[in-house]
Amino acid sequence: MVEEKIMKMTNPSRRICRFKWFRQILSVFAWLLVVLAPLSSSAFDIRIGTGETGSFSHFTGRTICRIINKQVKDLQCTVVPSASQVYKLTNLQGGSLDMSLVDSRMLYDAVANKGNFEFFDISYDNLRGMITLYDIPVSIVVRRNVGVTSMDDLVGKRINAGAPRSPQHFVVDTIMGIKGWKKEEFSLMEELPTSLSQDTMAFCHGSIQVMLHIGVHPDPALQQLFKRCQAHLVNLGPADIDPLLDSHPAFIRTEIPADTYPSFPERVTTFGTTMKLVTSDSLGEETVYNILDALYRGRKYLKRAHPTLGVLTESGSEKSDADIKLHPGAVKFFTEKLL
Repeated sequence: MVEEKIMKMTNPSRRICRFKWFRQILSVFAWLLVVLAPLSSSAFDIRIGTGETGSFSHFTGRTICRIINKQVKDLQCTVVPSASQVYKLTNLQGGSLDMSLVDSRMLYDAVANKGNFEFFDISYDNLRGMITLYDIPVSIVVRRNVGVTSMDDLVGKRINAGAPRSPQHFVVDTIMGIKGWKKEEFSLMEELPTSLSQDTMAFCHGSIQVMLHIGVHPDPALQQLFKRCQAHLVNLGPADIDPLLDSHPAFIRTEIPADTYPSFPERVTTFGTTMKLVTSDSLGEETVYNILDALYRGRKYLKRAHPTLGVLTESGSEKSDADIKLHPGAVKFFTEKLL
C-alpha cells in the first residue's frame, strides 16, 4: 500500500498534468492583469513612414523613434518602411500613418496634383509641415577621363538615366527638357536601377560614363567609386543650376563640403531636394511640440548617428514646400523655443 502511494506521488505523467494545469492558471492570470490593468489616458502609439529597409530615410526614422521613445512620455514610436513615396503620402493623408519622411519634390507634386499624383482623385490639403531634416543633393558622377565639367558636356556620352519613374530618371528627364536634348544625342542611354548595384557595376566596368547619385553625404558606396572606379563629381555653376531651380519649386541649391571624402577633397556645388518630416492636421498640437522639442534636445545624438542629421536649425523651418501649412504644434515650438 505504501509503495502504491509513493508510485502515485512520483508518477511522471501526473506531475506533467499538474504542471500544465498550473501553467494554464498562470497564463489566464497574466492575461487578466494585462486586460484589467488601468492604462494611461495619454499613452498611444505613433507610426512614422520611411523609405525601404536599408535606406537612409529608414535609418533616420529609426533614429527619430529612438529619441521619441526615450524622451517623450507616454509615446511609443514605430517605423513603417516602404519603397513608395506615394504609399507614405497617401497613408499619411488617410490616417494610417502619423508622420512621414517625405522628399520635398514628392510633397509638392502631391499637394499640387502633378507628376506621379496627376491623376489621383485625392486631396492632400490636410498635410502639415513639421521640420526639414536634411538636404538630398543630386550629384553627377563621371569617369575622370571623359572630360565632363558642366552639363553641356554630357551630350554624346554613355549615361545611365536610372530606372523608369525613379528619382534619377525624373532628374534626367528634367535636365533634358530644359536643355532641349533628345535621347539620340547620347551614344548610349541605359535605364539601370540602383538595386543590386547595377548602375555602379556598369560604371566601374566602363559601359556607362555618367550616372546620378541622389542621397546624403558622406556615402561609403560613393567613396568606393572614387577609390576604385576613377569617379569624379561635376561641380555645377549657376548656368547649370539656375534653370533647374526655376523648373521645380522643390529644387534647392546645395553643397557637398570640402574633404567630405578623403579621395575627393574639393567642395562641390550642386542642386537637390530636402527631406521633410510631415504630419497631418489630426496629430495633436502638444504631441508635435513635444516631438520637435525632443529632436532639438537630441541633436548631439542625431549628429553622432550621421553628420547630416545634426544640422537642425530654425532657418527655413517655418516654411513648407507646396504652400502646405506648418502644424500649429510646430509654429508654437519655433515661436517659443527658437525665436
